[in-house]
Formats: sequence, structure tokens, C-alpha cells
Amino acid sequence: MADLAEQVLKGDRLALSRLITHIENDSRDHYTVLDKLFPHTGKAHIIGLTGPSGSGKSTLVNRLVLNILSGENGKSSHKIGIIAVDPTSPFSGGALLGDRVRMCDLDGNPDVFIRSMASRGALGGIARTADSAALVMDAAGFDIILIETVGAGQSEVEIARLAHTIIVVEAPGLGDDIQTAKAGILEIADVLVVNKSDKAAADGTAQMLAAMLAMGGGLHEQLDDNSHNSWKVPVIKTSALNGDGVDEIAAAVHAHRAFLQNSGEWRVRSETRLKNLLEKLVRDSLYVSWNDPANQRKMEKIFQLVVEHKQSPYQAAWDLLK
Repeated sequence: MADLAEQVLKGDRLALSRLITHIENDSRDHYTVLDKLFPHTGKAHIIGLTGPSGSGKSTLVNRLVLNILSGENGKSSHKIGIIAVDPTSPFSGGALLGDRVRMCDLDGNPDVFIRSMASRGALGGIARTADSAALVMDAAGFDIILIETVGAGQSEVEIARLAHTIIVVEAPGLGDDIQTAKAGILEIADVLVVNKSDKAAADGTAQMLAAMLAMGGGLHEQLDDNSHNSWKVPVIKTSALNGDGVDEIAAAVHAHRAFLQNSGEWRVRSETRLKNLLEKLVRDSLYVSWNDPANQRKMEKIFQLVVEHKQSPYQAAWDLLK
């Protein structure tokens, strides 16, 4: 562990893998390594991709990364890290690695590092340690980090606290208009993608989503909500299988990064990410303290007072917190 920070800063991929494993396993020693790496972070553009299962997120990530790496004249200076969050296996507790199958074109690319992470029951579509893994990739020199959420659907909004740019991927035929209308993930979109545009219903889906965005924009204006600071969310039709529309997504992501930096929103979102991480670390520490045997014995004593109706659960909770 003593040399791990230096190895990560040099871009050692094995050291990077080992450190992320320590983070996932909650090894107590890894915090000293993260302390050393933290001053070298804050430069990467974190891009989140979310949307329903079956919308083609993994295939789109594959195409988008290839597009970014091709750059102008076939050259690119980018190093890209990918965090693919998969559903937890009910048997092993690990990731099923289903997303990796659709990113086979990226295997062996020296400018790409892919890490699959199990959700391990975490809500919001991302793994509990995804933010720390992104921090480590940032320190290792990856200037673009893509995080693909698990694909549960309407509740995947946790990524909004982690990424600078949110790409929401929808596809025709995955649900009715009412289901789409009530999905909170549309509200966090910076770029809205209608994948599988070769399907007959794709045009209708794109038009419906554009209309919903227009209505949402009017509501934000009425409420004087400046959260998007005049950024107009584009609706882009793509077919990830054949690469149609991927150029437009890459251009939109580039434009959004420029917008964030010029408007000052980059700093706001970066601060939100760090605040969220700090709050989560405090909660985790409180949970560890809560499970201390001495505290559990106090809990049992107070709980008996609640069972016997000698103390209300509200007062009991306050006493436990004190």
C-alpha cells in the first residue's frame, strides 16, 4: 500500500485495479492512499449515462469512446476510464459483467481502462464506491470518465450528484408515454438520446421527449430555476449498432463541457460531487460506529423501553444520537 499512490500517479494499470479492489472491499488502509491522490484530482470530465435496461447504453458507450478516441485526423490525446455498474449477482455478490461483453471493441486499448462494479444493492443505479473509483481514475490521468448506471429505470438520479454531464438514453418500445413522462431521469438530462433510431416508433419518441423538455423548460422559467443556466438539452437520435448519430453525441458532450466551464457550472457540479462524497463518508462512519457492540447494547436497552411503551421511538432515537 505504501507505494500504491505513486504507482497510480504513474498510470500503472495493475496498481489502479488493485486500489479500486481495496476500495470496493473497504480495506481501511486504502484511505491513506486516497489522501495522497486527492490533490491530483479535479481535472477529469465525468460523464454519466443512464436510462432503462435495454435502451442500448453499453453499446452506445462502446461507440462513443471509439468516436472520442478517433479525434480529428484519427488522433486523440484523451485517456478514458469507464465504470460499468452491473446488477449484483445473487450468488457471488459480484458484477455479472454483461456490459463488458458489449464493449469488446475497447479491449486491449492502452488509452481505455474499464472497470465493472457490482451495485451491491445500492440504490440510485450506481455502485456505492463509484465516486471513489472515479477519483482514483482522475488521479491516474484519465481526463474523461464515463459511468454507466445499472439500468433500473425511473429512480436512477444519483448519477446527477456524481457527473458533470448526464446523458439519458431512451429507446422506442420500452414503455408507454405516461411511464416516460413520470420518469425523473428526464429532469437530470444534459443530453437526451433516442437510441435504436432504425425502429419505426423512434421519430414519435423523439418528438414526444422534445415536447416534454419544452414543457419542463417553461416550468423552470416560471419557477425562476436557473439550474441549467440556459443550456438547451438536445434530443439526438442514434443507432448505436451502426454508429448513426454518435458524432452528434460527442459534439454535444464537448459543447456541454465548454458551457459548464464558461458559465461557472463546472465548479458548482464539482462541489456538489465532493459534498455528496463527504456526506456519504460521514454516514458510513456513523454506521460503523452504530454497529459497535457497546452501542448495540445501549440500543437494546432503549429499545426495550420503546417496546414497553415507556418511551416514544422519537425520544429514543434522539437519545441514541446523543
